[in-house]
Amino acid sequence: METDRQYRAGAQSRGRLAVALFLATALSSCQAFDTASLSEDAFRPSSNPVTVDSVTRDDRMAAIAREQHPRILATYGGEYSDPKLERSIARIIGSLTLDPDNPNQTYQITILNSPNINAFALPGGFLYLTRGLLALANDSAEVAAVVAHEMAHVTANHGIQRQQREAEEVLAARVVSDVLDGGGTGGQVALIRGKLRLAQFSRNQELEADAIGIRSIGRAGYDPYAAARFLQAMAAYSESRTVSSSANPNLDFLASHPNPPQRIDLAMRHARQFGQPGTGNRDRDAFLDGVDGMLFGDTPDEGFVRGTSFIHPVLGISFDVPQGFVIDNTAAAVTASGPGDMAVRFDGVTVEQRQSLTDYVRSGWVAGLDPASVRSMTINGNEAVNAQARAEGWQFDVTLIRSGRQVYRLLTAAPLASTDLQPVARAVADSFRTLSAAEKARIRPLRIRVVTVGAGDTVASMANRMVGTDRPQDLFRLLNGLGPGASLSVGNRVKIVTDR
Repeated sequence: METDRQYRAGAQSRGRLAVALFLATALSSCQAFDTASLSEDAFRPSSNPVTVDSVTRDDRMAAIAREQHPRILATYGGEYSDPKLERSIARIIGSLTLDPDNPNQTYQITILNSPNINAFALPGGFLYLTRGLLALANDSAEVAAVVAHEMAHVTANHGIQRQQREAEEVLAARVVSDVLDGGGTGGQVALIRGKLRLAQFSRNQELEADAIGIRSIGRAGYDPYAAARFLQAMAAYSESRTVSSSANPNLDFLASHPNPPQRIDLAMRHARQFGQPGTGNRDRDAFLDGVDGMLFGDTPDEGFVRGTSFIHPVLGISFDVPQGFVIDNTAAAVTASGPGDMAVRFDGVTVEQRQSLTDYVRSGWVAGLDPASVRSMTINGNEAVNAQARAEGWQFDVTLIRSGRQVYRLLTAAPLASTDLQPVARAVADSFRTLSAAEKARIRPLRIRVVTVGAGDTVASMANRMVGTDRPQDLFRLLNGLGPGASLSVGNRVKIVTDR
């Protein structure tokens, strides 16, 4: 949870940041750590993969990478320990290490306890996969495609290339800024062109890693079309998490990864070099055996998202958002995005019992606060305070709720022209309640369960067995790689999400 000091940046920046964060998705297939500096502070998640080839266990960069392992675990929820799943992934990676283009390189794989869909690498052969990515995959070949892609960044020496190119672009940007004093159309155009060249370079690296990875899985005997399938799965999942389909194209223009259609098309071309679809082994049953029972979504310590509800069994609280909103549960806060650029943020702070909520809301952490709007109230038996705020282009509803020793903050943001702020804010705030001991005991985490399709089973009937989502059929199709018109066949094994 964030502190009061972090809120003093102002309501305007909070609103814009909130809406931007909520509407964005983080499903890029590759992430790594910046090693331009060898200081510890330089290691943090980045969208620019940084790995090096021919790194031994005694190399300084590899040693630093090993030192960062605990920090990575802390960032991504720790290591997910499941011997059955670990053996399944180790078998896949073992088959890839026999590739002749990948000699003398050993790898250490870690499954991260995170619902996010991601994979990345560190110097020295440190590979990371999230359980969220494994939940989306449908067979061993798809996992092999992801892992081979990350291995390709190592064998293709992309880290050193990236560092060199970044250094050149930084120098060029400084020259433009110094000569043109940071102003003028010419200077801005030059800086933008520099960013475009850098972004294109990164996209080319990703496409090169795709090509190397597909060649690697094809030679290992896996289905070479698995890479294209998984890229399609990630694109579909990303679309399902987007509230508005009218995404800003400028946000994708400077992205470090090529857009999914381009990558999918090229992945299909590379796969055709091995033959027509159906070539190679998918090894689906062995993979499904590995993920059966795997945790899905959030852990109890983080709280659970159940469709349009957020439930935290440890804190003993819950609240709901309206239909059409998508909840995102992060370490810092719970956020939700909705139609019309509306956003909701929920977190908790410690406030001295002797300090009233009215005094706290007026203590300076809310920029643009209307003092006359502050009023005391009660929400489901809990002491609460509500207030309104405005800042350039945005309006905010701020609700504070005291439950036991904790104070929870609900911030709802909407554009000034919106007439939906108050109905949404009141619905969310009024839904806040404390859970009984019996309710907390009944809440269980969601897990992936593998079941066999029987006679009469359909997508709808299987989706009805799922819990934890407001669109079960959509999630069922995504998790099983089923297109809009695809049906089920008796005897097939499929994944469902349940708390049983």
